[in-house]
Amino acid sequence: MELRHLRYFLVVAEEQHFTRAAERLEMQQPPLSHQIRMLEKELGFDLFRRHPKGAELTAGGAAFLQEAKAILRSVELASAKAARAAQGFEGTIVIGFTSSAAAHPLIPGIIRAYRDAYPGVHLDLREGNAAELTEEIEDGKVNLGFLRAPVSQPRGIGFLQLLDEEMLLILPMGHALLGKQQTGDMPTVSLRALADEQFILVRRHGAPGMYSRLIEACENAGFTPHIASEVERMLTNISLVAAGGGISVVPASMKDFHRDSVVYCRIRDARPTLVAPITLVSRTASISPAEKNFLDLAKKITRQYKKN
Repeated sequence: MELRHLRYFLVVAEEQHFTRAAERLEMQQPPLSHQIRMLEKELGFDLFRRHPKGAELTAGGAAFLQEAKAILRSVELASAKAARAAQGFEGTIVIGFTSSAAAHPLIPGIIRAYRDAYPGVHLDLREGNAAELTEEIEDGKVNLGFLRAPVSQPRGIGFLQLLDEEMLLILPMGHALLGKQQTGDMPTVSLRALADEQFILVRRHGAPGMYSRLIEACENAGFTPHIASEVERMLTNISLVAAGGGISVVPASMKDFHRDSVVYCRIRDARPTLVAPITLVSRTASISPAEKNFLDLAKKITRQYKKN
């Protein structure tokens, strides 16, 4: 049984006349009658009672009509859904992010814009560190990920750097380096002035790019930083600084956390300049239409963000 047989049957049932049905189907009446006979033979019962004025459904034909309509309707729905999936309007994609990347307004802006543009695609959002996300994208468990600096660059994985932002120093409120700079404009502190401070940093395996860049800048400033604590998430850095556990550096987009107990400062004389990239990670091959749409939209939103 073929779908065209069901469509032929449906038109004949609606017209109750083979000649009129053939005209609607833009075919000759004898081939149409032959196709219906073949369908009846396959089913094992007559679908129509033929008479000089046309054709009437038999009891079996009337019952089969409802099933044929349901089958054709299901096929139409399935075709439409498949077409939408092929265009990236249906499906599910898993988006990973690090806490520090998600703190930047660009990331929720991209996700919100994608939800608005593709409401039929379900987004499964997951948090992790840069190493975890890269591995999960490589394994196919996560489709796309927002992180800071890449921790590794496996084959088949693409890293699209969306933008760079300034890294800021965090000091506990009342720190001696602030002097009278605690009010007004954001204070500026020389990197050299931090030689005797205790640093709280994200573990090297979680953010090796920014970690190593800071170590290099400190060494170029004439000292090796004292590492008091290493943590898994940048938000933990800020909480520990607020508790008096040391000092830290974080991306500028995180400067609104714990503002009542820490002070964010610009860093002077750092070589290399301390910046925090935002990187969008994805597979380079075999990506779904929904993933491609997300990548394209992320690039568009980033261009708009940079203009503002």
